[in-house]
Amino acid sequence: MAVIDAKNQILGRLCTHVAKRLLDGEEITIVNAEDVRVSGSRTQLVKHYKQRRARGKNFSGPKYPRSPDMILKRSVRGMLDYRKTSGREAYKRLKVYVGMPRELKDIATESPEASRKIVAKSVCLGDIARELGSGRL
Repeated sequence: MAVIDAKNQILGRLCTHVAKRLLDGEEITIVNAEDVRVSGSRTQLVKHYKQRRARGKNFSGPKYPRSPDMILKRSVRGMLDYRKTSGREAYKRLKVYVGMPRELKDIATESPEASRKIVAKSVCLGDIARELGSGRL
């Protein structure tokens, strides 16, 4: 089982890295989901995620999460072919947490080098979740 610290990681780059490893058969746990960086301006990102939530309020539309751990998990799911059995099995091997759980404090964490590029405009996923009204922070 691999434990990945998501602090200051770029959302898209982290998700592609995790999706590849999940498809290879690894079990992955991501901690500190609220500290993931999303590139873009704050107002544009909040508007985008609020529009996604508004579309999901219809009974026929997809449901979009507002907590940072579920937003991150949903982003990884978008990079897996979750409608096939291999994608569903890979998705079941993913766990995402806000903060650091007690049972994982003694385990060494890793942070992928590929997703550490510096972006001038970026917002923490926790800040976006607060704007959406998340109660998990």
